[in-house]
Amino acid sequence: MESLKGIRRAMANGFSDSGIPLIDQLLSRGGMDSMLLTRWLIIGAVTFGALLEEFGLIARLVEPMIRSAKSTGQLLLTVFTCAFGLNVVAGDQYIALVLPSRVFRLEFEKRGLAPTNLSRLAADSGTVTSALVPWNSCGAFMGAVLGVPTLSYAPYAIFNYASPTLSVLYGVTGFKIEKIARTEPPGDPTESPSR
Repeated sequence: MESLKGIRRAMANGFSDSGIPLIDQLLSRGGMDSMLLTRWLIIGAVTFGALLEEFGLIARLVEPMIRSAKSTGQLLLTVFTCAFGLNVVAGDQYIALVLPSRVFRLEFEKRGLAPTNLSRLAADSGTVTSALVPWNSCGAFMGAVLGVPTLSYAPYAIFNYASPTLSVLYGVTGFKIEKIARTEPPGDPTESPSR
């Protein structure tokens, strides 16, 4: 029973006395207790994102962008803008990954674009760019772990720029864009009446 208490204590507060200085330095980071601020940031961001979606604010903001996106490239650029904007506003990569996927899913379906295109772009835009925003949970975590301010390492994070840029470029050129059969919106006048 004492060993279970020791494991629980080590998980909560970190492990501090192995007798080997290098192991102590590696494992003595404060356990789950030291991640409390990051956890609260994630909980707050997820709650904020859920409220934005539930009240329809995200759809209301995104709808004009969808209407103005005439081509596939413009649509993909719109998804990127939305995901990166959510990283800046909502402060968490999970929101920037999930919400655009949900909001743009039907539009991709209507335009005959496979869901894998949206999934790839949401991951490239929402996940990868979160490390570039200092107040985002990912940027804050990386800054704390690396001991380097986010804006200091941002110029060297080439992958974080290249990945979303290539995804949008694929949409503009049509390269690697998978197609599916178009879905007609409900109530389309070309549908035959049901008997």
